[in-house]
Amino acid sequence: MRADETQGDLLAKHKALTLDMGARAIDAALKNAGAGIEDIGHLCCVTTTGFLTPGLSALLIRELGIAPQCSRVDVVGMGCNAGLNALGVTAAWSAAHPRRLAVLLCAEACSAAYVFDSTMRTAVVNSLFGDGAAAIVLTGDDAGAPPLPAPRGPRILSFASHVITDALDAMRYDWDNAQGKFSFYLDPDVPYVVGAHAERVVDRLMAGTGLLRSDISHWLVHSGGKKVIDAIRVNLGLTRHDVRHTIGVLSDYGNLSSGSFLFSYERLLRERVTEPGDYGVLMTMGPGSTIETALIQWLPGTGRIPGGRPGSAT
Repeated sequence: MRADETQGDLLAKHKALTLDMGARAIDAALKNAGAGIEDIGHLCCVTTTGFLTPGLSALLIRELGIAPQCSRVDVVGMGCNAGLNALGVTAAWSAAHPRRLAVLLCAEACSAAYVFDSTMRTAVVNSLFGDGAAAIVLTGDDAGAPPLPAPRGPRILSFASHVITDALDAMRYDWDNAQGKFSFYLDPDVPYVVGAHAERVVDRLMAGTGLLRSDISHWLVHSGGKKVIDAIRVNLGLTRHDVRHTIGVLSDYGNLSSGSFLFSYERLLRERVTEPGDYGVLMTMGPGSTIETALIQWLPGTGRIPGGRPGSAT
């Protein structure tokens, strides 16, 4: 970070960093899934820390030599929750295109979205966020075809969302005329607002499944900050062990915005503690204010969504 960087400099930085980190994350995810660039049928790119036209997906298709007929989506500006919004979109594409490979990439250059001034607001933001990218491979099942080989990931069962409209301005980008840059605003009450609404979203996610929260073996929560993690943990009755990966990612990298939950997912897989039949909950929080959740389950001997281990780059 340099105090003399203009908004134009920051946009150029965002483009360079997200291209570099994104390409490396996609390459790692494909290798872990035993696939190649030529196998990609759909690419979904998520970023909030800069604006690109053409979007990051088109730039990566050219950069990596992905087939130009590849289906693509860019999710821009939704914030830290956007990884799960994009996962829903990508999973829907996979379900509609069985046995074809889709890639979801979250690439955030938070060092390209900042201002320097003497306020506590910007001091908190600049100390909290980090740069990083993570990608994951998804495949959809075809009921009439043999199982996909060596599936390693869980099946996505459902999604649930909640927009806290009373806290619409709690997380937002403002234009700072004095700085000539966009400045991110983070309300000090965000942890308490998000925590107070966490139960209702998770209860809706699990409604009709017969599951209790105690039946969830793995919790992968966005690394939004210590107070946010504590608020979620207390309101959902989770232990520090339940959110160990969330805490670890925050400690090692900071808040990686949309990709944080994928970094936690990668750490969970590296532990090799998941068992067939285990349930997991993914949770992200961001501007809106929004809470996004997904219910997943590890199943034996079947093709799954997502398949393979994620790749990441920081």
